[in-house]
Amino acid sequence: MAAESPPLTLQAKIPLGDVRGRIDHLAIDRARQRLFVAELGNNSVGVVDLKDQKVVHRIAGLSEPQGVAYVSAVDCIFVSNGSDGSLRVFRGSDFSPVARVELKADADNLRVDPINNLVFAGFGSGGLAIIDAKSRKKLGEIDLKGHPEGFELEPSGERAFVNVPNARAIAVLDRTASRQTATWTVPQATGNFPMAIRQRGTELLVGFRRPGRLAIVDTLNGNLLAVTPSCGDADDILVDEKRSRAYVSCGQGFIDVFQLDDASASRIDHIPTMAGARTALYDPELDRVFLAVKATSGTSAAIWLYKPQGP
Repeated sequence: MAAESPPLTLQAKIPLGDVRGRIDHLAIDRARQRLFVAELGNNSVGVVDLKDQKVVHRIAGLSEPQGVAYVSAVDCIFVSNGSDGSLRVFRGSDFSPVARVELKADADNLRVDPINNLVFAGFGSGGLAIIDAKSRKKLGEIDLKGHPEGFELEPSGERAFVNVPNARAIAVLDRTASRQTATWTVPQATGNFPMAIRQRGTELLVGFRRPGRLAIVDTLNGNLLAVTPSCGDADDILVDEKRSRAYVSCGQGFIDVFQLDDASASRIDHIPTMAGARTALYDPELDRVFLAVKATSGTSAAIWLYKPQGP
């Protein structure tokens, strides 16, 4: 299964310090080369200086932070809190608090529309909130039929695609009209949590947990193009457009690497990591993969930094 030349090489393990419990999503400030780590079990967000490979700050006093996003146009960090349902905003320059937006319980994943400077936040028993990044005001909500997990914004359109595992469906939303327009299903599997979208083409990548599968769906019509086995407890899918690859990070303790060709996916490596290391981020400008590894009895909390190999 392994490729002759490993597609990912582990370069460094950046210690996060005394961070307890589960770690959730990641975001990056490219200009300052800072990585933001949602330390859910620690009620904090760690700030990692990627140049010096060390933690330089910790935003404390949060309430089970799950999603984190950085909006460069306003130089702000947005953090969604699952326990109290708040979206908290901090300055990117000095991490001082700027605003707090009340959502509902279980505020979760965040996505940014950089053209319109909008932040979309999944929350509660079924909804996406739309927040203006400049005014930090909630503009509206789009109803869903269950709690949203991974979701993506159409790169050159007005749709959003949302994993709603409780409904066993992918919801298709019209962001302008603020309503759901279609429901797509993949009968072969359930537990659709992570999602990624190709910036080139019309491929939507969806990760399923029961059983572990990676599906490719055509965004033009919802047709299922491919389904292939993947590692268990998937929580993030990262697309490397330069190499036409997808990296799937799984709590089972693996990163699966897929080669994407003509609406198909072939697994080319199954890289051991650590049990519970579920969330990851790929930054195309730095060309690095960052994996969040939580503390266990034998391992300290850390960010594992991988370098993709190949042209």
